[in-house]
Amino acid sequence: MDTNTSTQQKAAAPVNMIQALNWALHDAMEEDANVIHFGEEVGDAEGGGIVKISAGLSTKFGSRVRSTPISEMGFMGAAVGAAVVGMKPVVEVMLMNFVAVCMDQITNHAAKLRFMSGGQTHVPMVIRTMTGSGFQNGGQHSDFLEAWFCHTPGIKVVMPSNPADGYGLLRSAIDDPDPVLFIDHLNNYWTPGVAPVRGTKIPLGKARIHQPGKDVTVIGYSRSMLDIPPVAAKLEAEGISVEIIDLRTVSPIDMDTVLASVKKTGRAVIVHEAVKSFGVGAELSSRIHEALFRELKAPVERVASNDSPVPYAPPLEAAFLYSHADIEAAIRKTLA
Repeated sequence: MDTNTSTQQKAAAPVNMIQALNWALHDAMEEDANVIHFGEEVGDAEGGGIVKISAGLSTKFGSRVRSTPISEMGFMGAAVGAAVVGMKPVVEVMLMNFVAVCMDQITNHAAKLRFMSGGQTHVPMVIRTMTGSGFQNGGQHSDFLEAWFCHTPGIKVVMPSNPADGYGLLRSAIDDPDPVLFIDHLNNYWTPGVAPVRGTKIPLGKARIHQPGKDVTVIGYSRSMLDIPPVAAKLEAEGISVEIIDLRTVSPIDMDTVLASVKKTGRAVIVHEAVKSFGVGAELSSRIHEALFRELKAPVERVASNDSPVPYAPPLEAAFLYSHADIEAAIRKTLA
């Protein structure tokens, strides 16, 4: 049996995001000796990462995988320095709120060095982190802060929703000559999905049409891609055809795919977990209105979380997050 066929058959069983990301790190490190990985508790002696994404890697690759002290500013600076001299660091910040501790290294150094050196210095590094509500982790451990970095020229922002995309996007992020922020959602970690074919890379900046439709375009990424399809299925039973787009990369946004879809349907709804004000949805809505104002059949609708820190108490946390009913109501409003 040929090796490619064998690999695809072995990959056919569903896997979760944790396994897919572990494969991506393993395969990148095996392929390129310049790829290194460090962050809090990523070594096997410390458990292989808080959710085991790096399990087994330090055992196989030795000193190329290292656990760091709890000093985000320090190890982020080390990652920038390593990238500048030719390494390809994948640095893990345990939770996304903690990137606030090392924002200077990310936004003033990693994102700007190529510009400030006249293109002579690249910073090929990946910053991996996770976040998400629904786990009672409280307001300092649960925020979606992607808009901070989408507002920073020089850094790409990637947010996968399923294992196959997680693998392929992480492989491409590691290959990218510039810094990439790679954000996981806790909810997506244990949700099984189609396994990646090992070695497959997905280009950054390219959205995926999750489901074709003709009446309304619903755009999401990360966690919202678990919530949009059930709502679309319910509406399909009523004869409402929903086209679903998974952005995958939120900076840069694949506007060609988005605009082609919205031009076809004439309606758009954007769904994300981050708070509504000043978010990715606001930027996307503005771009759609600017490009297709005369062709829209209804204003673009946004569905997002309430403008509040993420509450700790379960009932309040549930009230903070948008609901399936919110998505359905927004779709129906565009059709009214």
